[in-house]
Amino acid sequence: MKSPFKNRRAIMAAGALVLAAGGLTWSVTALADSTVHPKVSVKVDEQTIPRDNFTESGSYAPLVKRVAPSVVKVEVTERAKDIPAPDLPGFFNDPAFRQFFGEQGIVPPQGRNGRRRTLQQPRQEGLGSGVIVSSDGYILTNNHVVHDADTIKVTLADQRELDAKVVGTDPQSDLAVIKVDAKDLPAIVFADSTKVEVGDRVLAIGNPFGLGQTVTSGMVSGLSRANMGLDYEDFIQTDAAINPGNSGGALVDIKGRLVGINTAILSRSGGFQGIGFAIPSTMAKNVMQQLVETGKVIRGYMGVAVQDVNAELASAFKLQDSTRGALVAEVVPDSPAAKAGLKSGDVITELNGDKVADARRLRLAVAQIAPGKEVTLKVIRDNKPIDVKLTVGNLSKKGGAHATDEGPGGSGDDDQGTLNGVGVADLNREMRAEFDIPQKVQGVIVTEVDPTSASAEAGLQPGDVIQEINRQPVRTAEDAVKMTENPPSKKTLLRIWTRRGIRFMVIDESAKPDASQ
Repeated sequence: MKSPFKNRRAIMAAGALVLAAGGLTWSVTALADSTVHPKVSVKVDEQTIPRDNFTESGSYAPLVKRVAPSVVKVEVTERAKDIPAPDLPGFFNDPAFRQFFGEQGIVPPQGRNGRRRTLQQPRQEGLGSGVIVSSDGYILTNNHVVHDADTIKVTLADQRELDAKVVGTDPQSDLAVIKVDAKDLPAIVFADSTKVEVGDRVLAIGNPFGLGQTVTSGMVSGLSRANMGLDYEDFIQTDAAINPGNSGGALVDIKGRLVGINTAILSRSGGFQGIGFAIPSTMAKNVMQQLVETGKVIRGYMGVAVQDVNAELASAFKLQDSTRGALVAEVVPDSPAAKAGLKSGDVITELNGDKVADARRLRLAVAQIAPGKEVTLKVIRDNKPIDVKLTVGNLSKKGGAHATDEGPGGSGDDDQGTLNGVGVADLNREMRAEFDIPQKVQGVIVTEVDPTSASAEAGLQPGDVIQEINRQPVRTAEDAVKMTENPPSKKTLLRIWTRRGIRFMVIDESAKPDASQ
């Protein structure tokens, strides 16, 4: 066997993702109550903006005067409080250490009465922005702006300061709704963000660095961005300057309509570098309505782990369209998907007649379907199209596997057959304990991966569990070795379990030179 594979970590080369709020990073809802509110009435204009005969107007001033009063400053405070003292490093308990330094110099985490000592956390303050969405005081902002706040103060454009309370928060999309006690407020008009196109001009309005309301201009630089660390992401990317304090502010089009809630920036320095992200207004409106009506967000659920279809998987599954669809890697037992008859290896290409571009967009679409509603899926199974009727479940009650878009896999002897450079072993109690593998997971565990192998390049890591090789179940390490000794092809399709979930992957060794040559 070759040298062990070293774990690799994905590093965002462009820098760090920065939430565009100043001060605190909040983690727990503090003021949300269980009160059920009537449905909030918002204004919506779904017309597209004119895109022909582009002309540059002399000023945005008329638009800003109309829209800016809808954007507010949000100040949050967390009271000073006691927090548990951290545990001391183990060497503090060494008798030699205590003999050298003496007992008086050591402050253990437990006091003389046996209770854990506490430290004083000082008062915390944070700053963000918000958007008035109804004339009776409902305001949209980011979850990370108001999470864990003890008090929230909103400053309107006319300099009135009002106390606000949290109506509801949704950490999975980083949205929150707060409310002030006021009437006849200047509510913003929502646009249909699904009609936004790259190149559309936009303005970002918020309160960066506590300077006061600030307007920046730019364009839509990209759509449907993800990988920012949230469960539900479909960001609009813009080059309009967004800085700390802009979180929760408005991204508006040239007609002054809300197309997004400014949320984060991608930056090496922590400041603006031309890449900002906003939550689309259509998603924000859906989350907002649910938070106002029930105080929580209910999302649709199928019960599958899905992944994107790349060129290798499309070839392995003999798919005609290699760029679209969501490949089912796992079906959760007793889930809506299982009851509907979906199987591992199915490729979902349509949902209610709409094309499925990839796994993430499928998950976003299903999440917005009301539980209990029946949908029709178009599925490719064994290279044949079939229709599957599925009744959407409730994610909050069922939980379930999440969509994924990357993966590992492997097995075999060095430089022979396929999966060269990969070592495997039978799953035993010790292996399960060491790699934290659930008892229900069956297959063979990957013990070693040569870092120069095709398997390592594809992402296979020690601790992954191979469940299938070329659609055949793997029970033992001996099975895995035999299945890779005389393969019909140098491309191997694997189904594997990883800590990120179950997925398919292709190991392509056709370009690797034979070690015997």
